[in-house]
Amino acid sequence: MKAMTATLRLQFHAGFTLDDAVPLVPYFARLGISHVYASPLLQARPGSMHGYDVVDPTRVNPELGGEAALERLVAALRQHGMGLLLDIVSNHMAVGGEHNRWWQDLLAWGRNSRYAEFFDIQWHSPDPLLRGQLLLPFLGDDYGKVLQAGEAPLRFEADSGRFVVHHHEHRFPVSPPDYALILAGSQLADLRELAGRFAAASSADDAEPLHTMLASFARHAQHAVDIERLLEGFNSRQPEGFERLHTLLERQHYRLASWRTAADDINWRRFFDVNELGGLRVEKPAVFEATHGKLFELIGRGLVDGLRIDHIDGLADPRGYCRKLRRRTTALLAQRPLDAALEHLPIYVEKILGAGERLHRDWQVDGTTGYEFMNQVSLLQHDPAGEEALAALWHDLSERPAFADEVRQARQLVLQGTLAGDFESVAQALLQVARNDVMSRDLTLGAIRRALQALVEHYPVYRTYINACGRPEQDEAFFQHALEQARISLGDADAGVLDYLQRWLGGESWRRLPPGRPRKQLRHACVRFQQLTSPTAAKAVEDTAFYRSAVLLSRNDVGFDAERFSAPPQAFHDSCQQRLGDFPDNLLATATHDHKRGEDMRARLAVLSERANWYASRVEHWRELAEPLRQALADGPAPSPGDELMLYQTLLGNWPLDLGADDTLALRSYAERLRQWQVKALREAKLRSSWSAANGAYEDACAAFLDAILLDSQCQQLRHSIAEAANALACPGALNSLAQTLLRMTAPGVPDLYQGAEFWDFSLVDPDNRRPVDFAARRQALDDSQPAAALLASWRDGRLKQALIGQVLERRQRFPELFLRGDYLPLQVEGQHAERVLAFARLHDDQRAVVILPRLACPLLGNQAQPLIPAQNWGDTRVLLPFAVSPGNCTGLFDQRAVTKNRELWLNTALREFPVNLFIDHIESPGAYP
Repeated sequence: MKAMTATLRLQFHAGFTLDDAVPLVPYFARLGISHVYASPLLQARPGSMHGYDVVDPTRVNPELGGEAALERLVAALRQHGMGLLLDIVSNHMAVGGEHNRWWQDLLAWGRNSRYAEFFDIQWHSPDPLLRGQLLLPFLGDDYGKVLQAGEAPLRFEADSGRFVVHHHEHRFPVSPPDYALILAGSQLADLRELAGRFAAASSADDAEPLHTMLASFARHAQHAVDIERLLEGFNSRQPEGFERLHTLLERQHYRLASWRTAADDINWRRFFDVNELGGLRVEKPAVFEATHGKLFELIGRGLVDGLRIDHIDGLADPRGYCRKLRRRTTALLAQRPLDAALEHLPIYVEKILGAGERLHRDWQVDGTTGYEFMNQVSLLQHDPAGEEALAALWHDLSERPAFADEVRQARQLVLQGTLAGDFESVAQALLQVARNDVMSRDLTLGAIRRALQALVEHYPVYRTYINACGRPEQDEAFFQHALEQARISLGDADAGVLDYLQRWLGGESWRRLPPGRPRKQLRHACVRFQQLTSPTAAKAVEDTAFYRSAVLLSRNDVGFDAERFSAPPQAFHDSCQQRLGDFPDNLLATATHDHKRGEDMRARLAVLSERANWYASRVEHWRELAEPLRQALADGPAPSPGDELMLYQTLLGNWPLDLGADDTLALRSYAERLRQWQVKALREAKLRSSWSAANGAYEDACAAFLDAILLDSQCQQLRHSIAEAANALACPGALNSLAQTLLRMTAPGVPDLYQGAEFWDFSLVDPDNRRPVDFAARRQALDDSQPAAALLASWRDGRLKQALIGQVLERRQRFPELFLRGDYLPLQVEGQHAERVLAFARLHDDQRAVVILPRLACPLLGNQAQPLIPAQNWGDTRVLLPFAVSPGNCTGLFDQRAVTKNRELWLNTALREFPVNLFIDHIESPGAYP
């Protein structure tokens, strides 16, 4: 099997199965991919489009073709020496619905369920209504209203002999001992006798033969009729039936409730604020084994060659989990067949790193999935000269605060809204800690709440990693930053509470306490705190502030530090050298299934940082033309200035390369895509609309505004002006894209290609970025014989980008150690446009690679029709080489030969035929030249 030199992410679902990928393997191999990187493959909720809603981790998803299809795909990969990297979901499972048998057993048996410890549940809720019950916020309306309307009927499943309550897609099992309340009124003696036996059942094992017996009885007409009569007695549309059903439900191990109660009253951990995804206690040995058993089997059989861990920050102990996973997977390598032999199984974690944060090396993983690399490339491609003008335009029009203030306000909103119940759980846990110490017993719950909120509001990273020894030194600066900012924002009366929080939340080891309840409660508070800061950051930044702020949307994406607008080349060089030293096999992504905007859309929007004044004048013109399209609503203009500006940026970045401003049919299809994005953007912002309280009038007005721009015959001037501006950005945007693509494939790390992004990717946030990919067109387009000039002439069709990827990945496969382990050497650039060039070398033994690409090069490109800077525009710009290159053996892309003079590589020759270049010098015999 080949070394991991490049991955390609595929999103599997019922419409694109494992068997659908098999005929694509030869194409992936020709492109230069070493490993297919698969979305989760274990059984997910039926119809899942992503696989993160796992319902059964013990089997491969039958909707994807099941295990047999996985074997067929891996066999095809092996024929080309390729491997499979698999995304796994350790933090949560899909709950609700009816397909998760573990969850169904939990609902039926409560704390007596064999799966009671699998899910992260707080059984001792301070709410007396719960009484050790599990809150199920799955009802579409208030509990009483749902019962009165008969929308949660009691039903009998004859095939399995079970009584359940149904509500839309949800299935709530009645606890078997409570079957006695239903069957005791039977007119048939055998059913009444069975009622007594159910009442005595204390476990699922006791009840299973009784279910079989009841199902057998139900096959007789007399019994079936009597059971139907019994069910009618629980018809909640009748007063007596309402009371009976309510009494039955009150006895269950769960409490049915409206979905609106989840934010405040939830007593189990979810994935962020998603009620249908329940948190798993994977730190428990039994849970770890049950959820990973099938994965270990697939690894041992040689069907899986690497793992990607989803949402690592949701776990109670990420370090402990990763180290345990490393031990278990390493032990499995000896079992693998010879044709799938591995010395090391790579493990990657989905981790968003904050500014200045580094992945902990003692986790024993191979790196992250590469969000931070996306940010580093983006910073490199934004012109600092445009920041002031773009920020002024945004703030003057939108009247929104700075991004840091947007985040703080969003954190307040999240902590008081969708995560209020999670916040309260942490506050209650800290109150218990306070009560265990005579010195802190007078701290009130209110004071703890205020101090805790201030601390979480100012957390600069997703989370820290407190362990039994306290806060790791690597995390200390982040906690202290939050502490200092919280102290400033709190009043004098509450600021003292922070001193206690500083001690309790890792300032002192919980091992200082003797074994017992106080130590357990302190540890629980630490874990719950860390599982609060992560979803708070995600919901506040990614799912709120990114939709409220638009200085430039290309700086708003998952893993980005949006408070920074740009960074110099040296910052990029430093990041590369650090990655090479710490995590040389880290994945490098520029597009993912979670991105807000496609990689080429961001690259195009970055050009606005170089043309800020031009853009501002365009916006002023468009706003004047759009004046008649705005509506005056009671809560303000529609769209708001901020939402209007976001729309203009989206149109500029996303406008298809082949879309004409008068192509009515294509514009109609395009408008449908944008409307889907617009609804999501408006609701995520939570300013004029939201998911929990949709503002139909505002959303309709914004949709009408969008439709008028794209479809109204009276808006031709505005539409043509926007289209012309988008086309003016397209060529420099494509140049940025090619530079970004080359960086991903040559910087230290393993490049990851998102499905279909070998052509231009101007996608919007999901589900737009998960649309079907035309792989047939991509297979047909891959042609090694196409000269650079021909590809440049037809650059809009995407083959130019694909050819670049194919050429560079071919070199990665030919010289794997050069790119995987080769030294990284920043190269000095001199001359007239030195600041518009990034250059570096990769060095390994007798192999050398020189990478050269333009940045902030819009002025040099001018009004060219192709993304190639005219050679003469480079003037005397040149790259200084600290080594000589072999004149006849240093070859660039498309077989271009390196021309050097006095160890200088001039841009007017190096980038004469292609927009970016990679030269590889392979010295045949050491010492052949200096």
